[in-house]
Amino acid sequence: MSRVAKKPIALPKGVEFNIQSESVSVKGPKGTLAICKPAGIEVNIEDGNAQLVASEESLIPMTGTLRAILANMVHGVSHGFERKLDLVGVGYRASMQGKDLNLSLGYSHPVVFQAPEGITIATPSQTEILISGADKQRVGEVAAKIRGFRPPEPYKGKGVKYSDETIIRKEAKKA
Repeated sequence: MSRVAKKPIALPKGVEFNIQSESVSVKGPKGTLAICKPAGIEVNIEDGNAQLVASEESLIPMTGTLRAILANMVHGVSHGFERKLDLVGVGYRASMQGKDLNLSLGYSHPVVFQAPEGITIATPSQTEILISGADKQRVGEVAAKIRGFRPPEPYKGKGVKYSDETIIRKEAKKA
């Protein structure tokens, strides 16, 4: 069996793990998340840990994937996930107007982005954007969508970039 699937998922205090026949839901202080469970994979809870077991040999890879998703769900409802974006460039600014993120990215018009349900966006400074939520996939999706408005370019490094991202700079064309 997969090494990932064999590892148990530790359930911290305050996290409810609910198993139905076709779905698994996790409830915690940061929210509730649910996922459809494939047939043939069983989820067992014993002494504060959740363990996954595949009924067939062909379901082992899916068991490892489901275990990783469930572990991320448990971490998300207990601690949450966050992604930080930096705006690099003269005149590039971000500000919040209610639930909308207003971006000035060098275009002739401001870019307005509405935060989806379950995601909170904050701007600690004019050049920083903090995206947080319980669902790891949605946090990453929103961060990628905002980054897509003006991806960093390789010559000057201007654009919206992840805080831990390094932009490999190119040398300018020589005449």
